[in-house]
Formats: sequence, structure tokens, C-alpha cells
Amino acid sequence: MAEYKEIHGTKIRNYTTNPDNPITGEVWYNATDNVLKFEQPNTTSAGSWATGGNLNSNRTDMATSVASSPTSALVAGGGSPGRETEKYNGTSWTEVNDLNTGRFSLRGAGDSNTAALAFGGYGLPPTGNTVTGATELWGGTNWTEVNDLNTARQAGGNSGTSTSALFFGGATDTATVGNTESWNGTNWTEVNDINTARNGARGLGLTNTAALMNGSGAIPTGGLTEQWNGTNWTEVADLNLQRRNQSGAGSYTSALVFGGETPSAVDVGNTELWNGSSWTETTDLNTVSRNAGGTGTSSGTGTSSPSAMSIGGNPTPTSGTEEWTGAGVPIGAWATGGNLNTGRGSGQGDGIQTAALFAGGGIAGNPPPPAGHEQDLTELYNGSNWTEVNDMNTGRGRMAGSTVGSQTASLVAFGNLYNPSEPQSVLSETWNGTNWTETNDGNTGRSSLGGIGTNTEAIAFGGYRPSPAGFLDDTEHWNGTNWTEVNDMNTARSAMGTAGTYTAGIIAGGETPGGDVKNTELWNGTNWTEVNDLNLQKREMGGAGATNTAALVFGGVDPNPNNVTAKTEEWNGTNWAETSDLSTARYQLNNSGLGTSTAAAAVAGKASYGGPTAQSSATEEWNNPSNTVKTLTD
Repeated sequence: MAEYKEIHGTKIRNYTTNPDNPITGEVWYNATDNVLKFEQPNTTSAGSWATGGNLNSNRTDMATSVASSPTSALVAGGGSPGRETEKYNGTSWTEVNDLNTGRFSLRGAGDSNTAALAFGGYGLPPTGNTVTGATELWGGTNWTEVNDLNTARQAGGNSGTSTSALFFGGATDTATVGNTESWNGTNWTEVNDINTARNGARGLGLTNTAALMNGSGAIPTGGLTEQWNGTNWTEVADLNLQRRNQSGAGSYTSALVFGGETPSAVDVGNTELWNGSSWTETTDLNTVSRNAGGTGTSSGTGTSSPSAMSIGGNPTPTSGTEEWTGAGVPIGAWATGGNLNTGRGSGQGDGIQTAALFAGGGIAGNPPPPAGHEQDLTELYNGSNWTEVNDMNTGRGRMAGSTVGSQTASLVAFGNLYNPSEPQSVLSETWNGTNWTETNDGNTGRSSLGGIGTNTEAIAFGGYRPSPAGFLDDTEHWNGTNWTEVNDMNTARSAMGTAGTYTAGIIAGGETPGGDVKNTELWNGTNWTEVNDLNLQKREMGGAGATNTAALVFGGVDPNPNNVTAKTEEWNGTNWAETSDLSTARYQLNNSGLGTSTAAAAVAGKASYGGPTAQSSATEEWNNPSNTVKTLTD
């Protein structure tokens, strides 16, 4: 066996504590603790669901390319009139040519959005309200009618590709059946039946020689699982939760099922993983669902890309989708940084994690103190400690400003003054590394707005003004001298999370007249475009990121009711995914975040909702990837 020195080129070294930047795989001796230690990456302990791109049409109980990856999926039927087909590229759905026979409760096979099969189902007019055996082949452009099933039926299980598919169980017009048919690219052939006839179950698998059937529309078979080896079905371990009309994705040995309806007719989001011999409960769907479409190749353990997808479904037909990423993916983590000298909430953060600026903000009072509630303080951070420097000219909080500026070039604008006659400000100030200078005012006074950019090119948007406008959708552009009104946001709101630059910005969440929202919009320098939502509705959260393709939002308040949260979500340019929580749940973080999606900071805020509780002075630092030092044991 090779020795440590032969592998790493050195002997195990002694350190008084731990090395600052250990090499991957390095083991060292900590002389203070008298133990051997090593460092390992932090990874997710469980998989997670994230919002995917919405279908163009609401639909349920459709055919899917069951064996394709989430970046190349196809769905057909299941809507009204049941012919619509859409393909997915990992970001968005595109409508393509329709099925020839409109239907729902049909099933599908396929390993991409260019080669798929749709079969069975319940026919819609003009073909009549009856079960059908129709089979259609998708060649990437059109559907072509091919040879029918031997037994027409709906709501069975399915697996495989357009040249190697399997259809099992289901219901005819008169009975629930156990029939299994195998497709070889040309014809369906009857093979051995499943052991327990049922419908409302689901199947998964990548070929017609290795498949899995689980669940049922009847009790006590709602948890029953059978495995197909190409010749026979064998009963294996049951699902933990009995259900019907669930969805599934993956292979004979690595799969997951999700959603469905329990025997008591309750829709669920429960997800279970299959390892080839047993089911394990894991992270639920974000939204309960039954009769959704499922597609994917595995349970995705150890891979950073989505491996499965839930598409559409009930309780009411929806266009929503969710993408599954398995456990074992490297993740970021929050760690304690240096404390501000003065704790406060809703200040303006700018710069990077190791060279940051924090200005303004508010200090709690109940009632607020007659003076000094809104702060003019400015502090600079060197990655370890905060130092007080020259104050702003006008104290205020809930401002907009630059988010990708620096310790020597920053901007604050608008915000909340403690002045009953004019609570919302239009004032702007720029920072040159030493002093703040008043500049030209904005057009619309407001607070709890968002801002992104630098001190020479920025936008401020949204916010709140008690009278006469309420929640605002206004956007103003700063060119280094003046503020000019430009194109509005799609959704008027305040207290959202923000990140990015003047030409590539992102906003998420916030508060509207109807309550807290998940909405996300991207800014391209000219217009706002709605994209995929956050997983959690919330407001007053922090944001960080130097682009609109990689960002974070963290903390805030969710409406459950007014629950202060530590939740963090990460944006990859397409979807939001939940990741490691803040160490301390906080809100009043809007515009208080700074840095990038891989090296960020959450500054100050408030840990409990409402009341006279003091604001925090804490800083937490985010790093992705992140590592943890472990003790080497026998």
C-alpha cells in the first residue's frame, strides 16, 4: 500500500492550529488539539427541487419523453384539446407540431425531444370519449401514426425510448388490467403481465428490458412496487407512502417518484428515492402535484446538473415545472465575519467580501427616537474588521445605490428620512473613498426600493411611497450626473432582493399590494423580463451577485405569518435552488448584501419581526465552494 508521502510528496506536517489554505487531500497534525485533521468539501446531504421553465399550456396526465434528461424533454397531450406538444431546452418550452389524436391519460417514451413515442390514453372528440390504442412516433418535427397497442388502455406505467418501450397495467373501457406490451420500434408485442393489475400507477426506466412500476389507484396496492427484468415482473420493496397518480423518473436501479394522491384523496409533494432495492423518503416537491409528467435518467446523486423533472399536473391543470438535483453536490456555506461597530437594519452595502462599504440604515425604537433613528454612519470592511469613516450628509435607510461599486467609489440614493413631513427622499450622494458629496436628486421620492450598478452607471427601481402612489414599478437610470426615468418593472413592489449590474441585473421577491411574491425579473440595460420564480415568497431579503446569471438571495420575511427566515436561494441563470441557510435568520437586509454569488456578505439586519428589538451588527460571509475541517478518527 502506498504511503502518505508517496501520494502527496511530503510527510504529515505539524501545525499549532490549522493551516490557512490546506491542499485538497492534505492531512496535518494539530498540536493544540493533539489530533490529525483534514479538510473536505461541503456537499448537499439531500437532493432538492427548483423551479423550472413554465409550459406554454396548462396540462395534466400527459405523455413525456420519460427517459430523457431535463435539458431535452418533450411533452404531448394532456391539455385541451389534447394535441399540443412542447419541447424543453433546459430553460424554456417551445410549442411544436401537434399530435394527430387528441387525448389525456396517455403515456410516452423517449430519450430526447427529437425522438419520442406517445401511446394509449383516453380519446377526446372528434375521435370520441373512449380509450384508445393509438401510437404515434415523434421524429423531431412531426408526429406519425404507427402500429397501435394490442390492448387499448389508459393510465398505465411506461418506460423506455422511441425504439425500446414498455407499457404495463392501466385500464380499458371496462376493466383494470395487468397487460404488458413491449415496443421494438415497429410493433407492440404482448409479454408477461404484472403480478397485480392496476391503474393510476406509474412506471419508469430507460429501456423495455429494465423497468419499475409503483403505486396504484387501489388500496392496499398503493405502495406496491414491481421490477421488470426483460422477461418477468418481481415484487420488491413497497413505497413508504401509498399513493396513486404520482410521477417518476430514472432507471431500474436509480430513480425517484414524486407527488401523487393518497388513499384519503390528499394531494402530496412527497418524494422517494430508489437505490435498486428500497425506497427512502427525501425532499418534497415545492408544490403538491398529481398526474404530473415525469422525465429523467437517475436520482442524480453527486451530479450538479438536474437529473429529473416534474411537469404540469393537478390539483388544477398547471404549467409549472420543477427540476430535481440529487444529493452530494458541492455547496456554499455561511461563516461568521467581523461585527459592525453600530448595529442597524436596511443599510446600503457595496463592494466585495474583502473590501466592502456599509452606509446608512436604521436603529430600532418603539416609538422611534425623535432623532438619530435613520443613521448617517459609514463603515469600511477589510475582510476581518469594520472601521468607521466619514458620515453621509443625510442619514437615511431603505435606500438604493451601487451594488458593484467599491470602497472608493459608491452611490446612495432615495430612501427613508425620519421626517414626518417628507418621509421618502430623492437625495443622492456619491462616495470617493473619503467623503460623501451631494449630487442631483432623483425624480420620485421613495423607500424600500432596489438598486444595482456603480456610482457612474446605475438604476433604482420599485419601492414604496405612502401617498399618492403606494407600491411603485418606476425605474430611474443614473448616468453619473442625473437621474432619468426609463422602462418600468413588470410587477410593482418594494423590499425585493437585488443583484447584478446596470446592463445585467436581477430582482426577486418583495412586497406588492396583494402580499409577498416570488416573482423574478431580469434587466438587460433597457427592459425588464419576467423569468422563473423564487421557491419561497418573501420580502426584505438581501441579495448578492455581479451578474444576472449567478446570484444569491438570503434571509427576509415570509408570509407565514411574518416569519423571519434564514433561507438562501441560488440563481444559476435559469432557476432558483435552495442552498445553505444563514447562521442567524434576519430581515431588513434589502440592499445590505454585497459581493458575488461565490463570495458574498450579509450585513446587519434584524433577527425578530417588529417591536423594539435592536438591529444586528453581525456579518456573515458566503463562500462557494466551501470546506469543513474534520478530525481524523479510526
